[in-house]
Amino acid sequence: MLKMKKNVLKITAILGLTTVLLNSCGSKENVPLVYFPDMYFPVAYDPLMKAQDAYSDHENEIPAFVKNNGATGLTPVEGSVPQNKDGIFEEGLLPKNVDEYNAGYDASKNITTSPLNPVNAEKDIERGKMLFDKTCAACHGVGGDGQGSIVQSGAFSGVPNYADREITVGSVHYVLTNGRNAMGSYAGQLNAGDRWRVAMYVMSAFKKGAAAPAAATATTTEAKPETTTETKK
Repeated sequence: MLKMKKNVLKITAILGLTTVLLNSCGSKENVPLVYFPDMYFPVAYDPLMKAQDAYSDHENEIPAFVKNNGATGLTPVEGSVPQNKDGIFEEGLLPKNVDEYNAGYDASKNITTSPLNPVNAEKDIERGKMLFDKTCAACHGVGGDGQGSIVQSGAFSGVPNYADREITVGSVHYVLTNGRNAMGSYAGQLNAGDRWRVAMYVMSAFKKGAAAPAAATATTTEAKPETTTETKK
């Protein structure tokens, strides 16, 4: 009797294991039972958008998300470190084709001041220099002449000299965000605020101060209108 029970248990275990193995090898489009569905159906979503389950039609009814219109990116806890202390947000979706890119680049040339607080312009440009030296100088050179160490090594060529380019703080930021020609986007390396700081430094160091914020320029103009570079322009 005991031996029979053991045989029944063995047969049951074998049948159970066989069922699991057969189900796991089947199509994902018609899965009868899934443990840990978030791992089985990986879901990527924008934390500021309403979350939807790829494997279910029900609404996300988690109270904290409902209060936030379904978004999973909740308000930071009071006292936590802000991730975007500059208050500068992304410009939107990246250009989808060449025409959109060129239109955006042309429009960016009309931007002559950064959206950062002009009161902090000196500190912003100082940080921009530090970021430029670490991130950009390898190609563009510390002097902005396009003769960085990578170019001098012969590994890369064709980097322009800033002095020869018709650029604005807006167009520099646009290229940092979206890339241009052989240069890729640096949006993954620099946040939005820091991209503006690098652009401000480029204009300040290599284009004779053309990146100075409007408010700071106005103050300088009132003090010395006859010698201000911006006034002459």
